[in-house]
Amino acid sequence: MPEDPQPPPRNVHHLNPRSLRGLAHPLRMRLLSSLRLEGPATASQLAARLGESSGATSYHLRQLAEYGFVEDDPERGKGRERWWRSAHQGTRTDEDLIRDRDPEVQGALSTLLFEYATQRAQEVTTWIATRHEWSQEWDEAADTSDFTLHLTPALARELSLKVSALMESYRDSVPAEGTPDVAQVRVHSHIFPTRPRADKD
Repeated sequence: MPEDPQPPPRNVHHLNPRSLRGLAHPLRMRLLSSLRLEGPATASQLAARLGESSGATSYHLRQLAEYGFVEDDPERGKGRERWWRSAHQGTRTDEDLIRDRDPEVQGALSTLLFEYATQRAQEVTTWIATRHEWSQEWDEAADTSDFTLHLTPALARELSLKVSALMESYRDSVPAEGTPDVAQVRVHSHIFPTRPRADKD
């Protein structure tokens, strides 16, 4: 029996100090997220999606293009308006960037992480506010659990890699076309250390 063809690797953009500074802006991050989750769009369409002016979205799309995050969509860009699409399927922050002690790099990285946290919190609260609009099956399938574990940094890293591998294993489980009740599913993963709160007298 011939082996099943392996899916092509995901096209992931690995951030460097320059591209990090280019992305670390709340509106640019929202624009890129919208293009990845909701598909190609014009500056005007993105302005309507995000409640921004088309002038602002147009400017920041050009900035994202300069840093290689977005590009023209040749399949749609045949009219007067310019269509944009994400140039990659995802973005990765490598360990070298996290270890970089340059204050500008760390400031940009903090901006990036704070905006990611904001976006993810908005996604969760949107789900909570609209869960009554979904089927009972989706309501029961959704999850907002949290866990507290006692780990070493090495064990936390191992856990992170295993969780990522499990998520990736579901990318190929795409339901056949026409399957009912299919939805785009967002999965958030946060692994971080905490300190006990100091007791107050």
